[in-house]
Amino acid sequence: MSDSKKNAPKRRFEEFSNANDWEQRKLGGLMNITSVKRIHQSDWTDKGVRFLRARDIVSASKGKNPSEYLYISKKLYDEHSKISGKVGVGDLLVTGVGSIGIPMLIKHEEPLYFKDGNIIWFQNKKNIDGGFFYYSFNSHSIQKFIRDSAGIGTVGTYTIDSGGKTPIYLPNKKEQQRIGTFFKQLDNTIALHQRKLEKIKALKTAYLSEMFPAEGELKPKRRFAGFTDDWKKRKLGGLATFSKGSSYTKNDLIDNGKPIVLYGRLYTKYQTVIEAVDTFAKEKFNSVISEGNEVLVPTSGETSEEISRASVIGESGVVLGGDLNIIKPDESIDSIFLALTISNGRQKKELSKRAQGKSVVHLHNSDLKQVNLLYPKLEEQQKIGMFFKQLDNTIALHQRKLQKLQNIKKAYLNEMFI
Repeated sequence: MSDSKKNAPKRRFEEFSNANDWEQRKLGGLMNITSVKRIHQSDWTDKGVRFLRARDIVSASKGKNPSEYLYISKKLYDEHSKISGKVGVGDLLVTGVGSIGIPMLIKHEEPLYFKDGNIIWFQNKKNIDGGFFYYSFNSHSIQKFIRDSAGIGTVGTYTIDSGGKTPIYLPNKKEQQRIGTFFKQLDNTIALHQRKLEKIKALKTAYLSEMFPAEGELKPKRRFAGFTDDWKKRKLGGLATFSKGSSYTKNDLIDNGKPIVLYGRLYTKYQTVIEAVDTFAKEKFNSVISEGNEVLVPTSGETSEEISRASVIGESGVVLGGDLNIIKPDESIDSIFLALTISNGRQKKELSKRAQGKSVVHLHNSDLKQVNLLYPKLEEQQKIGMFFKQLDNTIALHQRKLQKLQNIKKAYLNEMFI
């Protein structure tokens, strides 16, 4: 690729470096932009012709399946299609409500219908290369136009009228195809890494269910060689000491200073072991400072499920902020094993039941002390802890690779479109 002249994108493939500048057009002058005849909810069925809502397009853009698959009858589709026409290969469906401006490229001739008003239909019919058209809608300039045209201070909508006024810059068809193919290959690579990540996360979930005893059991289904004894059962209050974090909030955070962990870290960036802290604050008098290997549990959260999780603070010298319960297990309990036990399986269910509140739920050290902890010998605990720590490290590696690819795609979208 090479840098290009000013009436073309910043970055172009070498073979097009001396090609003509891109031409600006409005989409309304290139194709028909419309919607379809209305379908009522009472017409939805569980089989027939696929029926899309805006939320289904948003899910597809994230590589996820919809919350539910909806259909209409073939008979109703045939009747309405005689009036509205049929979606064809190369057409673009774009969300007009909710998360506006999310495109879906039609890649096959399979019958399809969608919700009128919520989705804008660009009847491209291959006037523009489909891949190039789709990725144009992900570019900065079109997304900015959509946001600007949606208005400020209102519930944003992207309309048929706005669709017609949407500007697009077009190179020749060969360059369009080259760009479309490039981004499709990049998306395929991203999807591959996404699948690898989901696979290893699923593997972790499976191991968690098999390496801790099921309800009513005293032995797990899967164990390391050499361990056969029943696990012991005791109240956590007799196996650890408990304290609370210092009175810091996110308003205390600064760019540089003393490393600090706040309770929100356990939600937004959850890790079984926190080894790198990237938030900082100015240290206050009488702050609670980690000695290493404390188990942290949030004291408040939005849901009982969310609050019932724990992380080990892996390094000493870190300020432990507000809304944190701090557990220091005795020499018979491995910290990583304890964090895993609190965050998964039967102990997680027990904590969820103990969490109190409505709009905000709370969990106190007094609740944690009453948890019925099942645990094996220390050596087995340590093996379990290290196994899952290594698994988490592998997951984190795949997440970093995926994030790097997504950042590369974002950069290319900014540089390869006007």
